[in-house]
Formats: sequence, C-alpha cells, structure tokens
Amino acid sequence: MENARRVLKFADVTDDKGDWSGNVDFFVQTGDIIDRGDDTIALFAWMDQLRQQASAVGGTVLSHLGNHEYMNAIGDWRYVWESEIKTFGSVQRRQQMISKGFIGRSWAHNYTVTSRLPLHPHIGPPNTPFPSSHQINLLNANGTELESSVYYNDAEPLSHAALSFVHGGLSPTYQDLTPFPTKINELGKSLLKKLQDREQPPPYPPNPYPGLPEGTTHNESQLYGTNGPLWYRGWAQDDEETVCSEVESVLARTGTRRMVMGHTPDLEKIVSRCGGKIIIIDTGITPAYGGVLSALSVQYTLEPIGEAEEKQWTEKEVITALYPDRQDVLVGFVVYRSFYWVEKLMEAKGAAFELN
Repeated sequence: MENARRVLKFADVTDDKGDWSGNVDFFVQTGDIIDRGDDTIALFAWMDQLRQQASAVGGTVLSHLGNHEYMNAIGDWRYVWESEIKTFGSVQRRQQMISKGFIGRSWAHNYTVTSRLPLHPHIGPPNTPFPSSHQINLLNANGTELESSVYYNDAEPLSHAALSFVHGGLSPTYQDLTPFPTKINELGKSLLKKLQDREQPPPYPPNPYPGLPEGTTHNESQLYGTNGPLWYRGWAQDDEETVCSEVESVLARTGTRRMVMGHTPDLEKIVSRCGGKIIIIDTGITPAYGGVLSALSVQYTLEPIGEAEEKQWTEKEVITALYPDRQDVLVGFVVYRSFYWVEKLMEAKGAAFELN
C-alpha cells in the first residue's frame, strides 16, 4: 500500500492525502493488485474511492483484471499470503469477498480485461469498439484477416490515435482480438460471472486444483490460456525482430498506435520496444518483488496553428517513464496535420490529454 501511494503521488494522480488530484484526465491500472501482500482489501477500496472521486470532477479510472485476479476467482491460491487471509478473517470470508462481496462486485462492474483509450474525443470515449459495426466486413469470406493497411482510413487520420491496455498482452494469433476491446471484455465478463456464481471450491493448495467452471466455453477457456490477454508474454520475451514484425498487425486491427501492458516485470525500468509501439510497465513495485517504483505518463495535445480557416493542426505526444529520482522520455513526436473536418475537432479549440 505504501509503495502504491508513493507512485500515485509522484505521478500526480493523487494529493498528499491519497485523494484524486484532478491533475490528470485518466488513471489506468493494469491488474494484479491481489497476491501482493496484506493490503488487498485496502488497495481495492482505495481504487474504488479514486474511481468515484475522479468521476465527480470529470476524470476517469480504468481498472483491469490480471491473471492473478482470475486465479483467485478460480480458487488457485498458490500465491496467496497466509497473513493476507487473516486480514479477511478466514478462507470462507475471503472467498465470499472476492465472489459476492465488495471486491467481487467491483471486479464485475468496474474492471475489464482490456481497454482501448482514444487520445482525442473525436474518435469516441474509452472502449469505443474498433472496427465499428459497419466495418466488420474487413474480414475475408474465408475468415482470415486482410493486410493491415485495410484498417486505416485516409479520411480519418486519427482513427488509430489510441492506446491499448491489458495485463498480459494481445497476441497476434489470439482469435478473439476484434472487435476490440468489446469481444475480449465480453468473454472476460462471462467467465468471471461463472466463476463467481458457482459454489466456491476449496482453494488450491492444499486441495485439488478446481479448474474452470462447468459450462466454460472454448472461447472463455482460450481467454485464460497462455495465448490469451491475461497470460501472453510474447511482446516481452520474444526477440526484437519478431515482435517488431508482428506488432503492426495487432495495432492495425485494434485501432491503436501503442500497446501498454504489465505481467512480465523488469525490476529496473519500464521497457519500450519497437519505437514505443510496445510498452511494458511492470517493474515489480510491491515489496514482494522489490523492483523500482515507476509510472507511465502520456501527454497528448492537438492544437490549431494560425487561423481556423487554414485547418492546420499540431499533434504532439510525449510518453515518459516516471521514477522517484528521474524521468525518462520514451516517445516524443510532433506531427503537423491538415484536417478538413476541423469543425469536429472541438471547434478549433484543440484538446489536451494526460494519462498516468
């Protein structure tokens, strides 16, 4: 809890009291709050508090479930601390809390598996699906994906001005990638409901591994598989040539320009690959790992140049890794654009966006 408070404070998400600062537009957490020590109850309560405070002043908190949240919902408690169970009162009380209690209810209503976060409101609010329903014909008659260029539209230069967030990773061969993030989140929600609705099995260990519930579909099982978004590690572990050759297809199909994920920790730094198209933010900030404290900052602006009738705009994006003692710029670019639908871009007022 102490480390989490330190990180959100130096990232300017919260103030000295741990309340929402109002200084950022979005705060995104990529999962695995659970199984990290004795502060599980306090951390989930704090996330709910920040979500309410942010919403009251126009901010947004996007929360994600990691593989460890699903492990606990399944009854796989291999990484649960004995001392943490005592904070709930008993095994049974803990099971109740993560299935039907306030933690379980928050998982069901406030958390998703993945998110698509547009950098500009012109392309919609968070989790606007891509491709849209009228673009689903991008698939061939035989069901295979077309080349990446098909997903871009010259008349909509901001179509991919968005980021994806997920705990594990969006595998290039995962079958339920699109429409993104709708399909993945539907599967995550339905699997979680089945896990929470069943009679809670005795946790493993010392009892037998309970597995996925009866009635789990093939697609739900694949969601929880090693190639699914909760467990996939290819973007972190495969060689540079491989990941950089595969990333473009996933970005094209998900309507994004970068993928942000956790799951595979580097205890020294946030990792940027392929020119910032892949960003892995897990640095093991909990005492259980002992990694460096860190956060990722994304600052985005789209501002008019000169007179409104000139329809000239400057698009700027700066992505910075934040640490207690330094800041490292991972991505920084400026693009000058000509827009012929300027009236849609906030009536030439521009837009600013900051994420932590």
